[in-house]
Amino acid sequence: MSEAETLLNGIVEELAAIEHARWAHWQQYMHGNGVRQEDGSLILPAELVNRWEVQTATPYAELSEAEKKSDREQVFRYLPLIIAAISDP
Repeated sequence: MSEAETLLNGIVEELAAIEHARWAHWQQYMHGNGVRQEDGSLILPAELVNRWEVQTATPYAELSEAEKKSDREQVFRYLPLIIAAISDP
């Protein structure tokens, strides 16, 4: 195993915690845009579903600049941990 792999394997749990926070934030956003039904299910607005379907089918290089910015903002959540691990192994 390379030094880089060892280093990154050592921060997996911290990265996983960041990923969980990112996922939870997305779920809160989605649930906040849905209409809760009596059985607890959610109905999402068709315009959001259509937008997300287009986005998921679009390669990163072809996204709008605003969509790329949003993806970059998510990556920035991971960088401090990675930088710290690389700077002070």
